[in-house]
Amino acid sequence: MKPDEQQRESPSAPDNGSDDRHLNVAMMFVGVAMMFVGFLDVFLSISGGFELAGVTPLLLYFAGVALWAQSTIVNLTVRYLVMGAAIVLALAIFHYGEILFWHKQVVFWGTIAIVIVFMFRTAPPTR
Repeated sequence: MKPDEQQRESPSAPDNGSDDRHLNVAMMFVGVAMMFVGFLDVFLSISGGFELAGVTPLLLYFAGVALWAQSTIVNLTVRYLVMGAAIVLALAIFHYGEILFWHKQVVFWGTIAIVIVFMFRTAPPTR
């Protein structure tokens, strides 16, 4: 093994992307908080039977999904697919201007799918 390869594989070698890790953690927290606030309004309106006052909760939710995907998903294809879908859905909801009951159901079950697929997946080991 060459000395430069040994230095790269040693755990004490400095990580070039360590500054980005702090930004990713902050984006992940902000994204999850935005998703939670938007999802809480949607969930309470489903269970309480009342309508949402505008499209703001869903815009917060989809913006949070995009931030969370940018900071968490490692596979670039999946990351940009999730981010693109969140942005397109947010723009569609904003353009449509009204949230129907089935919109709220799709957001509810889509959130459950996101939790099942991404948040319970084990992370790859980091060096």
